[in-house]
Amino acid sequence: MFNRGGRDEAKKNLEVQEEGDCPRCGGDAQPSSIPGYLQCVKCQYEWIDPNAVSTGPVRSTIHDESKKVDEFKEELEKGSLRGVLGLDSDLSKEQEATLGRLQNRWMDGMAGHFNAAEEERKPLMISFDDEDNIVATELAVISVLGNDFDGGEEIRVEYPGRDTEFYSMDATDDRGWRVGRAISDTCRNIASIINRRSTIVHAESTEDTIVIEPRDASIQPRSVVIFVDDPGGKNMLLERDGRVIDVDAMMTIEDYREMLGLVVDDGVITPSEDELLWIMRSNLGISDEQHMQLILNRFGEGIIKECPACHAMTPYYPDHGGWWCERCQNWV
Repeated sequence: MFNRGGRDEAKKNLEVQEEGDCPRCGGDAQPSSIPGYLQCVKCQYEWIDPNAVSTGPVRSTIHDESKKVDEFKEELEKGSLRGVLGLDSDLSKEQEATLGRLQNRWMDGMAGHFNAAEEERKPLMISFDDEDNIVATELAVISVLGNDFDGGEEIRVEYPGRDTEFYSMDATDDRGWRVGRAISDTCRNIASIINRRSTIVHAESTEDTIVIEPRDASIQPRSVVIFVDDPGGKNMLLERDGRVIDVDAMMTIEDYREMLGLVVDDGVITPSEDELLWIMRSNLGISDEQHMQLILNRFGEGIIKECPACHAMTPYYPDHGGWWCERCQNWV
């Protein structure tokens, strides 16, 4: 038979008592480890402190968030960044004028496009010149002229002392890209591969171009080398600093001299730049002696060359007329 007396005793223990501080057993109350609650000294029962004052964060409602969005829009419509930037103090006329000039430029600089499934968003980098103009961050633009590639096309990205990255038309390679059904598909695929693999640059595709920008603020734009090799029919053209880099279009030694200024403006000759210059002077019939004289006349003896084997920065030795790598014990 069941022990009815035991069940009655258990029921009695669970009943809430009205006497004392504790609503269960009438014991004394003490602060609980849970904010806003009390705890019984006797039975450890916890209950809400009726006199507690909430100190927690105020949760915003959807109406509060909507109000903030409306306030932000109003600030933009006024043509002033004062509220957006949290500026409450009085500003001079010059400061007010500066904020007005930055209004559209600042907002335009925040725009960007990326494929969340395949690439990382490029870090926001906004810089202004002395006249408050946004300084363009693009390093180069690769234009895709046709979609009938011959094979062997390659995009090379290089940074002195850091790495050389090769992106070729090869779907079997982890850095290879493929030809799409249209030029826009090919550009999108090239940009996607670069963004997944590159530690130097970020790429953004349009209908028929790939815009190359620094991956982050630690990359010095002048030191980034971009080289497009397009054997056979011309399907890709590289444009940098407003000039098309096309080795087949080099006609005179003046073209070569101008290209030297563009390629070696950072004072370092990387392996890719060395190869590019060799192709140019081979096409133009410029001797190695003429090449060296042009470099020394323009940049002096302080020009540095990167070793293709160990990536060390090697100085020029005037007495020997070349660059010596101490680490490899070899002329580069």
